[in-house]
Amino acid sequence: MRQASVTRNTLETQITVSLNLDGSGQSRFQTGLPFLDHMLDQVARHGLIDLDIVASGDLHIDGHHTAEDIGITLGQAFAKAIGDKKGVRRYGHAYVPLDEALSRVVVDLSGRPGLEFNVEFTRAMIGSFDVDLFHEFFQGFVNHAGVTLHIDNLRGTNAHHQAETAFKAFGRALRMAVEPDPRMAGAMPSTKGTL
Repeated sequence: MRQASVTRNTLETQITVSLNLDGSGQSRFQTGLPFLDHMLDQVARHGLIDLDIVASGDLHIDGHHTAEDIGITLGQAFAKAIGDKKGVRRYGHAYVPLDEALSRVVVDLSGRPGLEFNVEFTRAMIGSFDVDLFHEFFQGFVNHAGVTLHIDNLRGTNAHHQAETAFKAFGRALRMAVEPDPRMAGAMPSTKGTL
């Protein structure tokens, strides 16, 4: 089983992430950011990743440090769990609709952090959650997971739907990328011989 647990403590946040890439989509979240919890639940369920995240942060200031540091810690746990990446598909992609909204996510387990985040939210807040923090979350994730990630919201007028399609597609793209490829027979999916 490809699984890992990482704890990250700073003066701003204390976060523990446990994940199992070969799970069934079980999840538990206690972050103090309910809408982010809802989005992370989409990743677990649609990615079939067991995910447990407990976070305590300086929410009396705002959600920035907590959202970013959850992304960082999730990225660290992902990198630890995926290991050397031998025998995996490496690339994953997904299109996910929700009513009027449609998002596309493409991921490459390249070993190189890169984020293209093209989501023009139709409003600045979803409930009490600042939509700017989604970019911070994903930037933290790619920087520490060592993946290239393209997130494009192709259409949508409801900000909740825009976010949800992006996170569901992210989970599905990850699921595809980490799947063992039987034709690779444990080989490295790169001409460089390393990722």
